[in-house]
Amino acid sequence: MLPMLPLLPGCGGANNSDFIDTRDEIDDALVDTGGPASPEVATPGAAPAGSQAKHPGLLHTETDLKRIREKLAAKEQPWVDGWDALLGSGRSHLGASPRPLETVFRGTDGDNFGQMYTDMQRAHQLALRWKISGDEDYAKKALVFLNAWSSKLTKLGGDSNVFLASGLYGYQWANAAELMRTYPGWAKEDLARFQAMLLKVFYPLCHAFLIDHNGSETRKVMHYWANWDLCNLCSVYAIGVFCDRPDLTAEASNYYKSGRGNGAGAFNVYFMHPGHLGQWQESHRDQGHSTLGIALAGALCEMAWNQGEDLYGYWNNRLLAGTEYVAKTNLSDPNGNPYKLPFTQYTNDQFTGNAVSGTGHRRPCFELIYNHYVNRKGLSAPWTKAMVANMRAERYDGTGDSPGLGTLLYARDPSPAAKPSGLSAFLSGGKVLLSWWGSADGTHYLVQRASAPNGPFTTLAQVIDPRTYADAPAQGTWYYRIIAVTTNLGERIGAEIVRVAVPGELWLHMPLNGNANDVSGHGRHGKLVGGASFVEGRAGGGSVQLDGSSGHVVLEDGTLSALGDFTIALWVYWDAATTYSRVFDFGSNNVAFMALGARDSHDKMLFMTTRVESWCMQSVSGNALPAGRWVHVAVTLSGTVGTLYVDGSPVASQNDIWITPYQLGHTTRTWLGRSQYPRDPFFKGRMQDLRVYSGALDAPRIAELAR
Repeated sequence: MLPMLPLLPGCGGANNSDFIDTRDEIDDALVDTGGPASPEVATPGAAPAGSQAKHPGLLHTETDLKRIREKLAAKEQPWVDGWDALLGSGRSHLGASPRPLETVFRGTDGDNFGQMYTDMQRAHQLALRWKISGDEDYAKKALVFLNAWSSKLTKLGGDSNVFLASGLYGYQWANAAELMRTYPGWAKEDLARFQAMLLKVFYPLCHAFLIDHNGSETRKVMHYWANWDLCNLCSVYAIGVFCDRPDLTAEASNYYKSGRGNGAGAFNVYFMHPGHLGQWQESHRDQGHSTLGIALAGALCEMAWNQGEDLYGYWNNRLLAGTEYVAKTNLSDPNGNPYKLPFTQYTNDQFTGNAVSGTGHRRPCFELIYNHYVNRKGLSAPWTKAMVANMRAERYDGTGDSPGLGTLLYARDPSPAAKPSGLSAFLSGGKVLLSWWGSADGTHYLVQRASAPNGPFTTLAQVIDPRTYADAPAQGTWYYRIIAVTTNLGERIGAEIVRVAVPGELWLHMPLNGNANDVSGHGRHGKLVGGASFVEGRAGGGSVQLDGSSGHVVLEDGTLSALGDFTIALWVYWDAATTYSRVFDFGSNNVAFMALGARDSHDKMLFMTTRVESWCMQSVSGNALPAGRWVHVAVTLSGTVGTLYVDGSPVASQNDIWITPYQLGHTTRTWLGRSQYPRDPFFKGRMQDLRVYSGALDAPRIAELAR
């Protein structure tokens, strides 16, 4: 019987939103004390010539506004009800006067931010009334609010909540102003002053938060919840468009795609459950903040879409996966009982969550996302659709956190339904786990399998929701496709056919005998970097020598990203034991990686995987890697069972490893002999015969590799 090693303890901390500046020491068994590299954030600078943004081009384009005018003229629903929601908001009328402030505080005894966001929403809704009705009185009144605030506001203040003010209000001010920039009555000097206010008062705080996280970047970058990042990303993006600063829009979109904080798309959807249900990062906290994150992520993606960039489609429609999860969380079944959602444990420095918290929240945020994925793209989103039907006509957001009014602003006629798409298939616990996106008019789906890519295909099952199926075929190579049975077009064959070998296959074989080529036939070649060279190896073969200071082997980006179950095996000769050296480290940064450490501060070899913080990871450990001789090491994962092997024998196992390569996605720092942490020592010694398999090899097969 293998020892079942306990998970490392979850991180403690207060359950609040503000960074606790204690600079607690990180568990030395897991990470070094050096700081990680900064996230990929563009450096602000002058806009390149000829690179001005499209206007109006934030949450509302002229095409959108034309559609709304035409639908209202034809007295069509749901636009009429949406218009009534705008008229009834209490903030779209001409009678109010602005109350500008020189300094706006959030998070102190002198909070006055409500005074600003009330005027901000008035400016936005007045601008909408002008754009839709053509009545210039509303344009003139909107300018009164915009000019009053840009003439007086010079500072945002408060505690850490000032970063919520910079994000939540910066992007909404920019959207109101973006609507008005085409109004000929807005004087150039007034427009320029408003741009200056956004660039000098709001943007510096947004930028500072994204690169430093209020002092928590090095130690606890995951301390701040997703909505903190997302509101500041929205603000940076919106200010970039309104101020014709493409460097700012690039800063925001780059962070969404590759940042280290919880607002990045890889982390706001924390875990992908079968059927493309994406567990939201704040789902275990409460639903008010979860729906706020959905509102903000949707706003960012819509603004980018209107500038020609598809953040909606990032990582196989990751935002839709998160939205479906949050929508279903806040709905009830026909008997009035909240739905039960699958949940994977989430641990950060504040607390550990083991289940979804709360239900029934009704923040106006779902229309925008529904109308993109379903009516623009033709995909199925049953839970988002149900939430939209439950909430129409969407009201404005009286909290000031987002504009709301989505029924009026985003409802659109449906495009033709898409074919089933986004099909993923990988081994999990020895079975083939399939997930896919459905068709907007699909009633159910046929899961089909064949032994050749051109068929013939046999139907295995009919599936409604969730759109997932686990197959247990005989040994062999199998091909899968999905067919949608639709109400309008009959059967529609899916866009992809995917191939899976059962019980697995050689995925990568890099002998490291004179080159770093992959001889498996898949072409996943690597390269030597720094102080790395080829020397004599074991059993008359060659090996790669790593110098311990810069030498490492770089594997192709995303080498393992399609895998669930896996085996990683290689021979290593460690010259000298150094704490924190990595045998391999496959990830994209130091908050999302899978690594084998040769020795930690407790004299243990440690296989670890994480998607949150490196001191809150799942792990399997055994005695430290022996030095001064050739050792065969291997790690396997089958379902959630991870096993560590040394010289062909299993030495430890852990039955709660749920971060797989598939969950890490397309890794960009996939290394042998180097850590994600810049101050960890490089591996000093030799490596030979790296093999990666899809599927977990059994103990006899591992023993064969170790001979």
